[in-house]
Amino acid sequence: MMLQKKIIKLMGVKPKIIPKIEIQNCVNFLKTYLLHNITLKSLIVGISGGQDSTLTGKLCQMTIQQLRDETKNMNYKFIALRMPYGIQCDEQDCQDAINFIKPDQIFNINIKPAILRSEKSLRKSGIIISDYVRGNEKARERMKIQYSVAAMNQGLVVGTGNAAEHLTGFFTKFGDGGTDINPIYKLNKRQGRLLLRELNSPKHLYLKKPMADLEDNHPQQDDESVLGITYNVIDAYLEGKKIDIKQQKKIEVIYFKTLHKRFLPVVQ
Repeated sequence: MMLQKKIIKLMGVKPKIIPKIEIQNCVNFLKTYLLHNITLKSLIVGISGGQDSTLTGKLCQMTIQQLRDETKNMNYKFIALRMPYGIQCDEQDCQDAINFIKPDQIFNINIKPAILRSEKSLRKSGIIISDYVRGNEKARERMKIQYSVAAMNQGLVVGTGNAAEHLTGFFTKFGDGGTDINPIYKLNKRQGRLLLRELNSPKHLYLKKPMADLEDNHPQQDDESVLGITYNVIDAYLEGKKIDIKQQKKIEVIYFKTLHKRFLPVVQ
């Protein structure tokens, strides 16, 4: 239990939340950062059609709207990015998320040509990447695009990772894990669902099975199948609840195995 308490403290997850209060806490967090960094005028989020990016996008749009209302500065804006790899199977969910968020600006960039060119260049050097590595390349290509858009719009790249993913290292190092700011970092999966329900999100977006959908050989494979443990169990662990000892040890093994992903580069 001592290790569980230590991890919970590091992750910052609360055992219980009041969704309405947490929503405003997240918005205030983003607002304060923007107001303290006066050269920044936009928030950038990649929208995938899943729970986390839908929630983060909505929080960003609310932040920008409140900033415009309070400061009368119309230069603040929220930019949503759609970055499919070819044709996305759940594209309708992405469009439903966009319609729910109502971003100020939307860019659509297909990352497949860039990934194929990169893979071709590596092959010419005798490096044949695996399907898993290609999946990580997709995540990093998307982050590269977000930073390019941010640089041209005085923007911040906003992360969509939650505490359950952070605990398990279920993100790509310097891909979706490499952002400027993250408002939902201290929320687990079920808490994120509660916030979306409070915000009147379409139900199918927050009840959808979480999936990274990065590997070509395993399309639409859900996160829990990869992790070998459910988010309900991970969430319970993060809320300080007592869970099956085998599942607890499994979570902690995953936590230590992915420890390197939660640190900045090692220096001398």
